[in-house]
Amino acid sequence: MKKWGVIVVDVQGDFTEWEQGSLAVPGSDEGYVKSAETATRLLRDLGLPVFATQDWHPPDHISFATRHPGKKPFETTVVDGKRQDLWPPHCVQGTENARVLIDNDLFLAVVKKAHDRDADSYSGFQRGGEMHALLQMKGVQKVIVYGLATDYCVKATALDLLAAGYPTTVIEGLCRCVSVDTAAAALDEMSRRGIRIVSALDGILGELRRDILET
Repeated sequence: MKKWGVIVVDVQGDFTEWEQGSLAVPGSDEGYVKSAETATRLLRDLGLPVFATQDWHPPDHISFATRHPGKKPFETTVVDGKRQDLWPPHCVQGTENARVLIDNDLFLAVVKKAHDRDADSYSGFQRGGEMHALLQMKGVQKVIVYGLATDYCVKATALDLLAAGYPTTVIEGLCRCVSVDTAAAALDEMSRRGIRIVSALDGILGELRRDILET
């Protein structure tokens, strides 16, 4: 029986309405963060290895509109021939709103990402990277993913996990999205690619408990 692991994506102050973040995702109020924390605690208490990702940008990160003269947040530009979405500065290294809001004691590790000033990365998983090594060390073969935001970092993380051979489940109800339209497209793409989408943790708890008993 394959062992499950959990990745909680970027539940940080700057992405939440609760903390009045600079890039707050709609619906990311205190109630959302607490529900994500409750689910995380339940999964940890079931014995699953739980990890978090954390955006950790330098102050002049390539994705910040302030680095591109004449550009504004939510516009796009081209960098090295590739489209670059531009955002307000957010999750800057060492700032209060870069903090992961869920109780950090629930995580075996918090993996920092997007810390190269000249490279953008939404995914919290790279084959051969820190998260991959942690999953392998704990014998994880299947992964549950949720957090912020459905249409960007959750999607990118889940797709990279799947490409690396990890059957992946996204809990939609424990995510929030930047845009309803882009979230619908993201969920459709993930589903078509083979990622399982469930509406709530309750939808897989029975399966989790059976698998834990059989391992």
